[in-house]
Amino acid sequence: MQKNRITSLFGIEHPIVQGGMVWCSGWRLAAAVSNAGGLGLLGAGSMHPDTLREHIRKTQAATSKPFGVNLPLMYPQIDEVMQLVADEGVKIVFTSAGSPKKWTGWLHEQGITVVHVVSSSLFAQKAEQAGVDAIVAEGFEAGGHNGREETTTLCLIPAVRQATGLPLIAAGGIATGEAMLAVQALGAEGVQIGTRFALTQESSASEAFKEHCLNLEEGDTRLLLKKLSPTRLVKGKFMDEVAKAEDAGATPDELRALLGKGRAKLGIFEGNLNEGELEIGQAASLLKGKGIQTVAEVMQELIESYEQRLTALR
Repeated sequence: MQKNRITSLFGIEHPIVQGGMVWCSGWRLAAAVSNAGGLGLLGAGSMHPDTLREHIRKTQAATSKPFGVNLPLMYPQIDEVMQLVADEGVKIVFTSAGSPKKWTGWLHEQGITVVHVVSSSLFAQKAEQAGVDAIVAEGFEAGGHNGREETTTLCLIPAVRQATGLPLIAAGGIATGEAMLAVQALGAEGVQIGTRFALTQESSASEAFKEHCLNLEEGDTRLLLKKLSPTRLVKGKFMDEVAKAEDAGATPDELRALLGKGRAKLGIFEGNLNEGELEIGQAASLLKGKGIQTVAEVMQELIESYEQRLTALR
């Protein structure tokens, strides 16, 4: 794969970023992706400050390559965590779930590269105005929390490319080398991959969750909880309860009561497939039958399939 603005910005070999996913993206996953030539990210959204500090230090011990931290801006202790990240010497931060305007300048003062995740060309322009160094444009196909616009990656990437000249990373529904080449043709310079890495050996998600997601069929995920924060859920008891409540006109407060606390941890991290909240992207159905691979195997497969498809098109 050719070097470009994304590889130069992060100092990495391949323009492949691992999504900073809650309950999946711990130090083992981030270090493995970075060691394989991509950019590993720690998912701070499911970590208390002390836990995040521990994962940062373990990542630093496990790799000499660049890595970063994904920080949802709705994090309840955001001031404390921002200072922690700077104090621990993190050089790359991906922000999401909020406006980057408040923190981008401060992060730059600490010598930190800032990337912001958006779901529309309008938000991409606002992120550029805030001074971020690059943008992740995430389409409707992605797992977990999603944009309200429900724009697919195929439509989102060219729209964002037209709206901004910043380095652009595509996300949502990307799990193969062929998909990487497709979004590159649309104007992306790199990819952020969540689902594929969430189901690797190094992911901190439970084995039960991984096995379940590796046996999903097309249509086995749905975007629900739109009155709160749109979330792509996996079929099962909890998803059925949410769908039933929404069909009955449940209010936001009623949905919050149904969601409760710790539901995602219960499902993704602890492997309770009945009562837990299971989140994964639509691309999971493309992985059926692959089994739980290592990060090194996934990276090799992504790069080889990308190169093979590129050669076939020439």
